[in-house]
Amino acid sequence: MCASPLKFLRAGPPPPKVALLPDALFFTRSIPIVGEATAADITAQVEMALEGFSPFPLAQLYYGWFAAPAAGRVFVFAAYRRRFTSDQIAQWGGADLVMPSFAALLGARVEAGTTVVVTVPEGLTAVHWESPLVPSRVLSRPLDPAVTDEERTRLRGELLHEIGASKTVVDLSLAPVADPAKSAQEISFTAGSLNSRLPAAATAMLDVRDKGELAGLRTARRRDVLLWRLTLGCSATMAVLALGEFALIGGRAWQKVRATQLNAQKPLVEKVMAAQGLANRIDELATKRLLPFEMITVVIGEDGTPRKPAEITFVRAYSSGIYTLLVEASTNNIGLVAVWENTVRQLPACESVEIRNLRPRGESATFQLVVTFKPDVLRPMPLPGGKVASSQP
Repeated sequence: MCASPLKFLRAGPPPPKVALLPDALFFTRSIPIVGEATAADITAQVEMALEGFSPFPLAQLYYGWFAAPAAGRVFVFAAYRRRFTSDQIAQWGGADLVMPSFAALLGARVEAGTTVVVTVPEGLTAVHWESPLVPSRVLSRPLDPAVTDEERTRLRGELLHEIGASKTVVDLSLAPVADPAKSAQEISFTAGSLNSRLPAAATAMLDVRDKGELAGLRTARRRDVLLWRLTLGCSATMAVLALGEFALIGGRAWQKVRATQLNAQKPLVEKVMAAQGLANRIDELATKRLLPFEMITVVIGEDGTPRKPAEITFVRAYSSGIYTLLVEASTNNIGLVAVWENTVRQLPACESVEIRNLRPRGESATFQLVVTFKPDVLRPMPLPGGKVASSQP
């Protein structure tokens, strides 16, 4: 029966790949740290201490250490490299962390004077904390899988006796196991009822592999993470561009449908607009009066206030629309044409004034004056007796 996909999603990401090595292969020391040491200072002091008490040079050791802020000391562990077979070392390939099994418990939150005893088929390990931050001693005894329970109990008692006075003893019958990864900032382990959380900065120091190789692995991992993020970013960009392309294709198809509809409706719309224009024209002719005499009066002025210079003579005047008057004239003084145009342009009733077809002949000239009046400004002139003159064409 296949597992439910929802169950897989609820399980979260898989645990980190951690290689836990046999505790009995490592010797341990707790060393003091001088002053407020940086990570580089701690590394230098640890390596100096190892060179002092180890019978082997650093190049022949797999070593690591555990430190905590303000602890004042560091717990160091190391093993001779030749104690590991090539097959064991090959199993470390691709591991996120390689360290002794007891190191997985160093992030546990315990009280001072606590001893944790881990009993597994291959051995016994006792981890003791004199203070709660960094352990003070780790003792380990390998066991034959066929050993009796009485022998295990006896060896446990010997370990506790060698450790010294313990206020609290925590017995664990399960080896620590890495929990599913919840954060890149730490790795957590569970061993029975005990939980241990190791910060990322601490795991970098706990790893026993060659420090030069570790630096290369971390650089490669950072590069891989960067490349992965770039790949994700490029994929997201490509997805956005693809969506944009699909949107453009859809928009072009929609626009094509609209253009087809517009072209299909265009003749009908033009016919309706032509009919509307004709109806408006008929309505204007039927309901609005053509006032050519009133237009001419405005252009030439009243008897008391003439606007047309005497040197300009009308040849012909006619209306080309309800509100437009076209005057054909001549003059023997061409300079007065602009004067008259400007005078008419300033009249409140005029919307626009234009001189067309100006043909000069020396000082004389012929021209056309086109005047467009504002709608509904002109009023019919009253006739004697109060009647209004009709100027219909």
